[in-house]
Amino acid sequence: MDQMFNKVGSYWLGQKANKQFDSVGDDINSISTSIEGGTKWLVNKIKGTMQKPLPELLKEYDLPVGIFPRDATNYEFDEQTKKLTVLIPSVCEVGYKDSSVLKFTTTVTGYLEKGKLSDVEGMKTKVMIWVKVTSISVDSSKVYFTAGMKKSRNRDAYEVLRDGVRVDKF
Repeated sequence: MDQMFNKVGSYWLGQKANKQFDSVGDDINSISTSIEGGTKWLVNKIKGTMQKPLPELLKEYDLPVGIFPRDATNYEFDEQTKKLTVLIPSVCEVGYKDSSVLKFTTTVTGYLEKGKLSDVEGMKTKVMIWVKVTSISVDSSKVYFTAGMKKSRNRDAYEVLRDGVRVDKF
């Protein structure tokens, strides 16, 4: 009987230890991504090629400034290809005043056009279940999220920067 308890106990401890190691690994990856984004920002500053803040870039392309979490300040934007890569410190969810929720990975990519972010990777929205957002488009009063189907939401819900709430999984 003691041997059985020892085996069960050691198995249980091993499982708990593996989960803790996985959690530490995820934390290290998140820190690494944050440091990488900060390093690119610093190098650009030293080279004298400062980028405008992300909300300004989004406004320039007629997108609401609040579609990304407030702490998504590091980004890369290729003027030629229009590819936007937004770096977020950790996987998070953002709730909006219209009760919608978006979930973000640590790296969100897409292609900017006037009033549109297409080929989106790294963003989900909840439509009964979490669904991958593939594009975001806007008109004067609505924001349209394409996630399997096109879902419209009031634009003013996304005009304010909001804090992301850290979550474990994307």
